Amino acid sequence: MSSLSGNVQTVLGLVDPSKLGRTLTHEHLTMTFDSFYCPPLPCHEAISKEAILMKNLFWIQQNPYSLKENLQLNQELEAIKEELLYFKAKGGGTVVENTTTGISRDVQTLKWLSQETGVHIITGAGFYVDATHSSETRAMSVEQLTDVLINEILHGADGTNVKCGVIGEIGCSWPLTESERKVLQATAQAQAQLGCPVIIHPGRNPSSPFEIIRILQEAGANISKTVMSHLDRVRLLVDEGYEDRILMAHDIHTKHRLMKYGGHGYSHILTNIVPKMLVRGISENALDKILIENPKQWLTFK
Repeated sequence: MSSLSGNVQTVLGLVDPSKLGRTLTHEHLTMTFDSFYCPPLPCHEAISKEAILMKNLFWIQQNPYSLKENLQLNQELEAIKEELLYFKAKGGGTVVENTTTGISRDVQTLKWLSQETGVHIITGAGFYVDATHSSETRAMSVEQLTDVLINEILHGADGTNVKCGVIGEIGCSWPLTESERKVLQATAQAQAQLGCPVIIHPGRNPSSPFEIIRILQEAGANISKTVMSHLDRVRLLVDEGYEDRILMAHDIHTKHRLMKYGGHGYSHILTNIVPKMLVRGISENALDKILIENPKQWLTFK
């Protein structure tokens, strides 16, 4: 554990935090989203069974969870490799891959992608929302869940020697389920022992982030090393003086958001959003904090 302190843990091993560069802190490179398939209206049933084609992309963009093929991001390995190379060419350095147990985490593939592209990849320990929890997961005690998280960071995930460098994204529904509450408590306990970063997916209710923070704090978490995803208020937070506490990413998790299918891809923030932020008066210093310094501080083990 002492070797982790002051370092960042990628799928290829420990890295000095200064080497991360511009970092996307919430992405998916290999995952499935089958649990969240949304059956289409009867009048759209035929189109929902087609492949992803230019002629139906207009419909997929409006109904992304109603085409089963669109939920199989793990089928696009070569396209994602090319995107990571493009991301690197545009100044990107690191991707935090937030796929956890329950949505087809594949740490060996992440290791291969990092080797092939030279992009640092950090993979997440833990469990997604209750709908993806196995009966074994639901039956575990907080102590057993804590042991799972610690083992994935210290020894390797999914029967491999590929070690996680962050806990999360830890999935939370609204209202929280008992299994999710135990996972949050285990997350706090593992973080207290390891000094590791944590990232949370809150439920879709304004009260959810606050309840999660309360549970984490009561269980001993370090909130300064904990990220709450999907809050989406960058300019307001900068204006309010929180530029030291903001991270930014795309959360790509379906095929249609890849460049191969006309989506914005993993380089969208660097190529399109950053220039717009500069035009709108957000300083280069603030952007460097959001894309480089803040991720570096968060991802470094205490």
